[in-house]
Amino acid sequence: MSQTLAIVLASVLALPALAAAQPREVVLGVVYPMSGPAAQAGVDNKAVFELAAEIANGATDLPFPFYQRLKGMPGLKGAKVRLIFADHQGKPDVGQAEAERLITQEKVTALVGSWHSAVTATMSQAAERHGVPFLNPESSSPGLTRRGFKWFFRTSPHDEHFTQVMFDFFRDFEKKRGVKLKTLGLTYEDTLFGADSGKVMKDLAKKHGYEVVLDIQYRARATSLQSEVQRLKGANPDVWMPTSYQTDAILFTRTMKELDFNPKMIMTQDAGHISPDFIAAVGKDAEGTMSRAPFSTDLIEKRPVARALNVLYSKRAGKDLYDFPARAFTGMMTLLDAINRAGSTAPDAIQKALIATSIPGEQLIMTWDGVKFDETGQNTLVKGIILQLLGGKYHTVYPFDVATKDVLYPIPAWKDRK
Repeated sequence: MSQTLAIVLASVLALPALAAAQPREVVLGVVYPMSGPAAQAGVDNKAVFELAAEIANGATDLPFPFYQRLKGMPGLKGAKVRLIFADHQGKPDVGQAEAERLITQEKVTALVGSWHSAVTATMSQAAERHGVPFLNPESSSPGLTRRGFKWFFRTSPHDEHFTQVMFDFFRDFEKKRGVKLKTLGLTYEDTLFGADSGKVMKDLAKKHGYEVVLDIQYRARATSLQSEVQRLKGANPDVWMPTSYQTDAILFTRTMKELDFNPKMIMTQDAGHISPDFIAAVGKDAEGTMSRAPFSTDLIEKRPVARALNVLYSKRAGKDLYDFPARAFTGMMTLLDAINRAGSTAPDAIQKALIATSIPGEQLIMTWDGVKFDETGQNTLVKGIILQLLGGKYHTVYPFDVATKDVLYPIPAWKDRK
């Protein structure tokens, strides 16, 4: 064989390898509740996930440096991002089955999900077994990043971050208003989300010198909460701190009114109490409810990136950005950035890129300091804020230096409401 022929033959044989190194598609599995009690979260997030894919594909423009760098996925020579959506219905076993299907049959590059902490736990176990990157934008159980997993990454704060900002608020509010909050009443549902939230609240209450006068773990999706509300009314804590998904949050509010329970302060763990369908269902009856959060709609105008994305999102979803889609977008863009920097769809290359992630806060729609993962896969640059439902909308009330409204306290009794 001549030397020239050998070179030609070697070049031809190398073509498949080159083609494999430059994939035409980046296929991502996105698993959220699209049906069931929490379906609104999946529906609202779907629109922002689609926008993220369009930004990466060059079909939609977000004119800020971080997003411009991802336009057309230059690290993968223009490979197109394709999303495969799946519905876990809020059920851990369904989520695990969908994760297995997406990995083994659809051959996804990575998984994104899945809102419920309990579902995220089972899905990420499947991803860990298969060695597939899993990006979690919002599940708040602290234990998710304490399992020693190598393929799990969370961009959002967890319950310890969120609950700490609640106690920071209590301390600063007491000083600002000259009041003393001494007693807490805790209610939390019996999934992983509720159990972990309850533990964190009790630990921090003890640390900061508050007395827990009522501690109730109730059955998720309960059909009656009269007993729980009667006990709350009897204990009469200075602050009621519930952890609930939508259906329970709605039922608690309706039962409170029915039984004339008048808490002076309500501090919730986001989730059901922040959802638009909760607000639509109970309206003014939830006036004064506070929640921890990583994002607030009323801060959009203060952040140019958030303002530009909100124009795109509101046209597609028919509503403004709020907590759920804001966190979903941030998580998805973090993953797309890592894949682009990796220049490959190989799992280990994406994993290394995620570990090396360093996104400055000014490029985010969130009010965080940025995105940077520690050795557990937790974003260490997160921040929490406190919101209060006033006039049918949530407004930022803490930290006080970025607040858009003053705190309503005490919440008016039912008899004094117009």
